[in-house]
Amino acid sequence: MIKRIGDIVLVQLSDIDSNIYIVGDSAIDSGTGFNFTRLHQVLKILKKKFGDIKQVVNTHGHFDHIGGNGYFLNASCAMHELDAPILENGKIEESMADFFDGKLHARPVERKLKDGDKIQVGGMNLEVVHTPGHTPGSICLYDEKQKVIFSGDTVFADGVGRTDMPGGDPDALNASLERLSNMKIDKILPGHGDPVLSGGSKVVADMMKTGPAPE
Repeated sequence: MIKRIGDIVLVQLSDIDSNIYIVGDSAIDSGTGFNFTRLHQVLKILKKKFGDIKQVVNTHGHFDHIGGNGYFLNASCAMHELDAPILENGKIEESMADFFDGKLHARPVERKLKDGDKIQVGGMNLEVVHTPGHTPGSICLYDEKQKVIFSGDTVFADGVGRTDMPGGDPDALNASLERLSNMKIDKILPGHGDPVLSGGSKVVADMMKTGPAPE
């Protein structure tokens, strides 16, 4: 499925793949890497080639978000410094690759992100918001001007990220949700499922009442 949200293109390849967001010459997350042909068809519709993507920003180090990085051979990779070793060292357990019956190939992370960093994604100037809990290096990417947040697996339209996986921490996730609740958010573009196109701050507030739980 392809959905356009302004200049952002949401790509959903399958139930197990993360959402992929194409913004200009960048991609936010890359899915499992199991659906090359389908993604090739999507890019063709968008009049793009794999080589046109110059940067992949991963919201965290789970296989369903990083397994497809290898699609984009001309792209550099950016990820939070705490999750970067998962990809650089091909860590099977931390990436949950076995859970998806996948194989993780070690790849360099050219830019190791920290909280508060700014990163250009297409025409958007995004702030890196470190939101641990789902993984130690989970991040959200926030456009303050447009009040848009790419939330990875921290918060969804109808729930929050799991904390029962390696590196999960329910207390840290609660703190991350508290931090997001103090931000002005209109649109939430999550790592899975449908986007929230208005009233994002209320969604975060409602999720805080629920707290961390398995998806």
